[in-house]
Amino acid sequence: MRLKTLEINGFKSFAQKILLEFDNGIVCVVGPNGSGKSNVVEAVRYVLGEQSIKSMRGKTGSDLIFKGSKNLAGGSRASVTIYFDNTDKVFKLSNDGGKGNEYINLNYDTISITRQVFGDGRNIYILNGTEVRLKDIHNLLASVNIGSSGHHIISQGEADRILNANIKERREMVEDALGLKVYQYKIKESERKLERTEENMKEVGLLRRENAPHLNFLKKQVEKFEKVKEMQTELATLYREYLKKESIYLDTEKENLLLERNKIWSELKEVDNKISLTEDNSSVKGDKKIEELKIVEQKLNSLRTLKSELERKLGRTEGMIEAKQNRVKIGGICPTCGKELGEIDREQLEKKENDEKELSELKNSQISLVTEIQKITAEEAQMLKAAEALKQEINQAMENLRDLEKEKFKFKVRHQELSSGLELVIIKEGNLYSRKEVFENEVKEGVALIGQEVLSYKNFEIVKNENTQEDLKRKIERIKIKLEDAGMGSGTEIVKEFKEVSERDAFLAKEMEDLTKSIESLKKLIADLKEKVDIEFKEGIKKINVEFQEFFRRGKCNTFCCCRK
Repeated sequence: MRLKTLEINGFKSFAQKILLEFDNGIVCVVGPNGSGKSNVVEAVRYVLGEQSIKSMRGKTGSDLIFKGSKNLAGGSRASVTIYFDNTDKVFKLSNDGGKGNEYINLNYDTISITRQVFGDGRNIYILNGTEVRLKDIHNLLASVNIGSSGHHIISQGEADRILNANIKERREMVEDALGLKVYQYKIKESERKLERTEENMKEVGLLRRENAPHLNFLKKQVEKFEKVKEMQTELATLYREYLKKESIYLDTEKENLLLERNKIWSELKEVDNKISLTEDNSSVKGDKKIEELKIVEQKLNSLRTLKSELERKLGRTEGMIEAKQNRVKIGGICPTCGKELGEIDREQLEKKENDEKELSELKNSQISLVTEIQKITAEEAQMLKAAEALKQEINQAMENLRDLEKEKFKFKVRHQELSSGLELVIIKEGNLYSRKEVFENEVKEGVALIGQEVLSYKNFEIVKNENTQEDLKRKIERIKIKLEDAGMGSGTEIVKEFKEVSERDAFLAKEMEDLTKSIESLKKLIADLKEKVDIEFKEGIKKINVEFQEFFRRGKCNTFCCCRK
């Protein structure tokens, strides 16, 4: 390896391009003061990667650019190119994974290194026509034992600096001469990477800590949503069973009432015909009793209808009371952890008072309904006794009448019984119609709460018939109230967000694991490089001492020592 040519353009005092060729082993540059002799040396130092502008008698990068003269304008950039003879192929460039040198072929007879500086202080480095990094230049020069310590370039006033160098500076020069600087570059680069990796690890850890509370919150929300889904599934099952049973009951009851109505009408016509044949006014007294019996039975039917309605209302009220009691019970408990709340804000306090007030009103309504049902039951018993008494009186009257009158009276009694039966059928049909409207509304409500899945009740198969309709209704009402309290809606967005945050946390955890492995790997690499530097430094010192002994040929002259002191 030999220096061949130095090309300078716009660097310091060299306004125009100049080419210096080094054909001989020793070359001297002579000239008067201010002619640029030192600038030639500084150009060499500059192109080899010198970073200290002060050592090149400047303050900023723009000070290295030609400023102009009376005859020449100032330049916008400075460029220095150095050419080395590489016929022996001693230049080597290690590929550390950087994209800048992946495709550089060093199988050249001549190696050219160019460095350019611009007015804004920006520098670029070019190796055989390809732009590279400063790091690549350092690696390349270290392969031929040329570094930035300056032992190979002695500028003005630097002889004393080299002679008066301390132990550390002398060691750096020796390492530079031994070609160990490339390892120092790698150690520094590894230490920088280690520092960046540790900073990245801290940032990842901070992101995970920031993400943890939100992740826990979303996890609880998803668990709550899963419970809501379970309640919705249970509600759908209860709805299908309830609606299936209700539809079967409505269809069956409709058919039974139609048959009963037709049967009563048919018999009623026959009785009317018989009464018309045996018409007689001798049974006025019996007719009066029959009319009384008719009135009593009408009242009795009305009482039964009212009682049935009150019992259904009582059942719904009891279901609402049970649900409201559960709501009041959990009013002062945290829905997340299940512990009692220390302080309750005004809104929660008002809500609790409203729930307790509504519960009190429901209990009062329950007591009122129970009292009313008991009253109606007692009145019904009295009406039954009165009806029974009237029947006995009618029977007694029938026995006292002549055979014809008895027969006529019998037909009229039967006619009254059939009329009462017909009225009862009409009342049942009205109740059935009302119940059917309620059924249709419940189907619509189920579709609104759960979706079209409710409509599959038509194909639902009842395996066990353990629950009554009232039990099913109470369970449905309780779950509906719980769903209303949960207020989760569809919950799709929460599940989606939980999935995204979980994936991000898993990604950060993987990043932490990878960064930990990288830190361990970098620490091991740094330790191996330092060990390699120490070994090669000691071997190099031994070789230098041997060379000095051969050079002076006078006793022992151990000029260098590998001591770290």
